[in-house]
Amino acid sequence: MEANDNIKSIKGIGEKTEKLFCKLGIETVQDLLEHYPRGYEEFERPIEIVSIKEGMTVAIEASLTAAPKTKRVRNLQIVSAQVKDSSAAMFLTWFNMPFLQKTLHSGYHYIFRGKVVRKNGILVIEQPVIWQREDYCKLLKILQPVYPLSQGLTNNAISKAMKQVLKELSFAKDYIPKHLTKDLALLDRTRALKEVHFPKDRESMMKARQRLVFDEFFLYTLALRKLKEKKTLLRSEYLMEESKECSTLIEALPYPLTKAQLRVWDEMRKDLQSEFVMNRLIQGDVGCGKTILAILALLMTVKNGYQTCFMVPTEVLAKQHFHSLTHLLTQYGVNICLLTGSQTAKEKREAYDMIKRHEADIVVGTHALIQEKVEYDKLGLVITDEQHRFGVKQRETLMNKGGNPHVLVMSATPIPRTLAIILYGDLDISVVDEVPASRLPIKNCVVDTNYRPSAYHFIDKQAVLGRQTYVICPMVEGSEEVEAENVIEYSDRLNEMLAPGITIEVLHGKMKPKDKNDVMERFTNGEIQVLVSTTVVEVGVNVPNATVMMIENAERFGLAQLHQLRGRVGRGEHQSYCIFVCGSSSREAWDRLEILNKSNDGFYIASEDLKLRGPGDIFGIRQSGDMDFKLGDIFTDSSILKAAAEAVKHLTDDEVEDIFRKNPYLEDKILRRNTNTL
Repeated sequence: MEANDNIKSIKGIGEKTEKLFCKLGIETVQDLLEHYPRGYEEFERPIEIVSIKEGMTVAIEASLTAAPKTKRVRNLQIVSAQVKDSSAAMFLTWFNMPFLQKTLHSGYHYIFRGKVVRKNGILVIEQPVIWQREDYCKLLKILQPVYPLSQGLTNNAISKAMKQVLKELSFAKDYIPKHLTKDLALLDRTRALKEVHFPKDRESMMKARQRLVFDEFFLYTLALRKLKEKKTLLRSEYLMEESKECSTLIEALPYPLTKAQLRVWDEMRKDLQSEFVMNRLIQGDVGCGKTILAILALLMTVKNGYQTCFMVPTEVLAKQHFHSLTHLLTQYGVNICLLTGSQTAKEKREAYDMIKRHEADIVVGTHALIQEKVEYDKLGLVITDEQHRFGVKQRETLMNKGGNPHVLVMSATPIPRTLAIILYGDLDISVVDEVPASRLPIKNCVVDTNYRPSAYHFIDKQAVLGRQTYVICPMVEGSEEVEAENVIEYSDRLNEMLAPGITIEVLHGKMKPKDKNDVMERFTNGEIQVLVSTTVVEVGVNVPNATVMMIENAERFGLAQLHQLRGRVGRGEHQSYCIFVCGSSSREAWDRLEILNKSNDGFYIASEDLKLRGPGDIFGIRQSGDMDFKLGDIFTDSSILKAAAEAVKHLTDDEVEDIFRKNPYLEDKILRRNTNTL
């Protein structure tokens, strides 16, 4: 068995199962190996019923006091049974499992394991798994992997396939030089793969994870090294001079640029006027004013006779930038063109012609900008927004269309500078560490679910004033397994709770792109007062009239993601508010959210979150906007990231070549996956 073999080479996986695996991005044996558990189930000894508390996942050994009963509620068949042990009695419930009436017998002893919830004032275990004592005892203290799943694919199916692959790991040999694994006391790679999937105990799992996280960071920084070698001090084909229009635009702005903006603009100008190609990252918190700096760079490039393009992650954002650029720059004789995937064939052909003939000075769009049909004329500057969402291959495709144009990338992810230097190793870094004084600080509050009526009343009042509201839910639809708010049911509830005449719409990732764009445009235009959404609104949407952000189950999101979501409000002249609704009674959850309550500074939030989470929280909520590593987290694993970067830095050129010569699949692996996050 080889790393790049199709997963159908694994016994038991046919065409039908292969499609289910592919939904998870698993196409090869290597993909399967790197489909790591999202957590582990640890089977504990049964406890007495009298000891259980709400929210616990417990095992109890008990007998049925009577035969189970079934009742139908709408489309659900609910089986309930009372059980007792020597300490107390309680009820268990199952959904859509009517066969239990025949398989569970009164007076028999079983072990039941599940989550304890409170229903109608009493504690109940919902959907418990049923075990015979001898079978359950075999599982004690063993960590069972719990994998990310797709519909139709069970945890057992993945475990079974994984065990087969782990028997034949000859292809997964170590590619890290032996002196490094010895000096850094790293576990052997083959053993690490076995232990991360089926660990003997928690300590074994932690050591395995540490090794595999090191691998991810090592390959990432190795890819950066190769990229940097290609780009070091490339001579620029697009020499530029000062542009008086830039100074005119700065003076015409309705607000003065901050000292930080002026400092970064000076760094960018020097890059554009130098004889070498600019490769610069502008890093800055939400609302610090990165976009105007990008616009100045576009204007300077255009006025020197070159074409430019501005690539953003969503169509809604592309349209917003297109309109704002048109409004700001048309007076300077700049022609702007929009190119997105949803445009008609005719619109695209017209755009292609404009770009090829250099009738468009600035091309704004999504990934459509890198399609083969797009031919640029003297492409002097490429700008990408929300940099972490574009891969190296995408960035390089765009760059190659212009013969080494200047590159400017922007990110609002609050990464500490020491880590940013490693993660963006091929780029010079500018930090906009100041927010314009004209921005009113967002007022925050962290509340429990009892606050909802007051929040709804406040949203009503804001709507009367002509303002708009975002309500964020973690889920699209309801689920029996997960207790969390979902956009479908929540929007129905709001229609009953809010004043008549308030337009409420939903937005989520399962909608068709056209429908998503339509809803977002109507919200942007003020036709929708309340938008109930999942986190798809997180990226860059600018609605200055939105003044309220209410986030349900805020404890389920990473702090960096919550900060990004909060950044959707506070963009206009009116006071804005963010309401974090915590659905947990956990002290840790409230402490984390209190960080956001106290501060609107993304860099402070990231550092405080790291202190609270600590390196032990390895399967907790990952930060949104982090590099897309499968196991590694740039915050909690920062020490491993630094060690990997240092190791790559000290490799000789011969050692680098030796790694790729002995492991030819690595180059493809790096380009296909790891560097997609650069």
